[in-house]
Amino acid sequence: MQIIHTDKAPAAVGPYSQAIEHGGTVYTSGQIAIDPAAGKIVATDIAGQAEQCCKNLGEVLKAAGTDFSHVVKTTCFLANISDFKTFNAVYEKFFVSKPARSCVAVKDLPAGALCEVEAIAIKS
Repeated sequence: MQIIHTDKAPAAVGPYSQAIEHGGTVYTSGQIAIDPAAGKIVATDIAGQAEQCCKNLGEVLKAAGTDFSHVVKTTCFLANISDFKTFNAVYEKFFVSKPARSCVAVKDLPAGALCEVEAIAIKS
């Protein structure tokens, strides 16, 4: 088992890792729209936050030696299900391989985020 970390994505804000690789499979923690350079959420709308979530996730996947094309499952959390269509428009630009997915609305997300995305990927 290997802990994955990159400074190109936000550091974990609790007692967890950005990702864990085990047996050729990468399990990422959820990524919210924290801009790693600013250290906080900068985007105020769902499109901007979804874009930053996916960029952060891409950096974690890269640090683990894989990429979006090797993602087999995602779980997406939305603060407001009415953002589903706009979220999907951003999501589909990154996840062109169309992995299996669950997408649910939740009451609240950390730091007031509008969305969060986690993934399971295989090593490339």
